[in-house]
Parts: sequence; structure tokens; C-alpha cells
Amino acid sequence: MRHSTSHGSVFYILPPHMLTSLAQHGTQEQRTMALQMLGHDHSIRTIRMAQGLLSSKYAGAQSALSTDKALYRTIYDVHGQLALPGDQVRGEGQVPTQDIAVNEAYDAMGWTHAFYLQVFGRNSIDDAGMRLDASVHYGTLYNNAFWNGECMIFGDGDGQLFNRFTCAVDVVGHEMTHGVTEDECKLAYVGQSGALNESISDVFGSLVKQYANHQTADQADWLIGHGLFTQKVHGEALRSMRAPGQAYDDPLLGRDPQPSHMDHFVQTVEDNGGVHINSGIPNHAFYLAATAIGGFAWEKTGRIWYETLRDPRLRPTATFRMFARLTLTNAERIFGSNSPELSAVRDAWSQVGVQIPAMVREY
Repeated sequence: MRHSTSHGSVFYILPPHMLTSLAQHGTQEQRTMALQMLGHDHSIRTIRMAQGLLSSKYAGAQSALSTDKALYRTIYDVHGQLALPGDQVRGEGQVPTQDIAVNEAYDAMGWTHAFYLQVFGRNSIDDAGMRLDASVHYGTLYNNAFWNGECMIFGDGDGQLFNRFTCAVDVVGHEMTHGVTEDECKLAYVGQSGALNESISDVFGSLVKQYANHQTADQADWLIGHGLFTQKVHGEALRSMRAPGQAYDDPLLGRDPQPSHMDHFVQTVEDNGGVHINSGIPNHAFYLAATAIGGFAWEKTGRIWYETLRDPRLRPTATFRMFARLTLTNAERIFGSNSPELSAVRDAWSQVGVQIPAMVREY
């Protein structure tokens, strides 16, 4: 592991291209909201770099780490404001409250912690007992959820297009996995390495949901953020690992732009080089490998991806090909050179157009 997470990083579940579409096609109120949301990313990064939330807001909670692999969750209520963390409303071991968002955040963080601990033996996000904090009811009708480097923050949604952002356990798994990635390899959040960063969060967010529901690869829906859309939206979820590009097609939110093959890789300067868009390619590779291998996806395919994430040869600027090569290396190390697992991973990358030469000189 490579400890010390990056406390200047902020990762949002809602992709900017969706907000851009809403800013262009929504009502005046929706356009205003979308533009505010697009500006929020830059604003909160600036504030965090200048002030450092870890030292000013969460220092008391985060200074006490758990070395016994116990789970310590604290949920705060921001009451529609922006000042973090808010008032503590539920601590570890306390009974559920009357607030569904509080209970959903508490439970989803519990599933994510249990997944990493029971499947991979990982002691919380940083593998050193980091406490898990979350703030709910952030802002007014706030359409997003994000990991800000040390805690989860959830909006309630506007009720028109989006439901509360605590309702999807894979969203919580996705965002907290950004913390795991920061801790292990700090994949640069731009271009292909940034798309890998997003894809890894989708992979393990989906696995957290599958683990919570005790689903095999063929039983899983492979959707990210299913349940976030209201019935007014034409779509199933934010992304589909099974069918990138087909998760939604809505007059206001636009059409899912994710490619599933390198032939359709999107060259753009938006969204840090399309990190939420081109992540569809490695997402689909994982789906193909997991369904080919079968069983519970976290047991074999998830293990290969997790060991690759922890591999010291994984560079912060890794390309898809570099990452794919390491998945083959780890699949061979874990399961053998003639294993069906290795064959499935190799075939999966080939099917999405990521060709891996027999000899690679990148390391």
C-alpha cells in the first residue's frame, strides 16, 4: 500500500457532460442549478487547497484511527447549508434515526467497509483504520455526491430529475474507492489515467453492490447509480458497464456518451480529457472478464483488479494498455499461465480494442 491520501482531491459522481446538457436544455431554474454545480467543483477545490478541511473540520475525528479493523462511522447533517461537517446525528453502533438519508449513508458506508475488509483484508480506505464520515442534506436540492479526500458528502437531489444521492450503495462504494485509489497509486485525474481512476471506482462500486446483494456476475445489473434518476428521466442509471453508451438518452440530460471500444475513444479537453466518458472502455473490459469467469465477480476478477491497483509498477500516468498488461501479469501470478482466468482477462481487453503485445517495455 502507499499511504497518505490526497486531501486536495474532490471526486463527483455526476459527470460534467450531464450538467452541461442540462444547462443547455433545461428550464431556467434547471439551467441555473446546473451552472452552479459546474462552478462548484472549482470553488470547493480552491477552498480546500487554501484552508485544508482535514485540519479544520474533521481533525478530531480522523486523528483517531482504528488499528483493530473495527468500523467507526459518523453521520452529520448539514441542514441544507454548505458548511461542513454539520451536526452529528448518528455514530457507530447507534440505532437508526427517522432520517432515511442518514440511515442510507450509514448502511452504505458499512457495506463498503465490509467489502474491502472481508474480501481483501483491507482496513478501511487507507488500510490503516481511517474513520468513515459523511455529511448529508448538503446544499439546497443539490444534485450530486462527492468524496472530498476524507469524507462523503451527499445532496438530496432536486426531486425532478434526481432522487437523494444516498439511495445507491454503488455510488458510495464508487466515491470511497477514489480514496483507495489515492492511497494506493494516485492515478492522475486526466486522460487515460483519469479514466482508469473513474473506472476503478465504478468497478469496485459495482462490486460493493453485488456483495451487498449477494449477486453473481450473471445476476448483477452492472449499472452505476441505478435509482438516482426519477421516473421523469429516460434512462436506467449514470453508466452501464454491460453496455456503455446506453445508460440513458434524455432530452434534458443528453445521451450517454461512453464508448465501449478504443475505436470510439473520445478526444476532448472537457472533463479532464473525458475521464467520465472513456472510462466506459475499461469498465466494459472488466464486465466481459467477470461474466466470462463467472461466479461472484469479487472473488477472481475483482481480486485481479485489486492486486493491479496495489501493484508498485502501476504508474500515476498509466495508460489503458499499461493497466491491462498488469492485470494479465497479476492474473497469471494468482491463477497460473494456463488458467481460464488469464485467458478471460486477455480476451476482455482484446474485445474492447486494447491490444497488449507479447513483450512490453513500459516498465
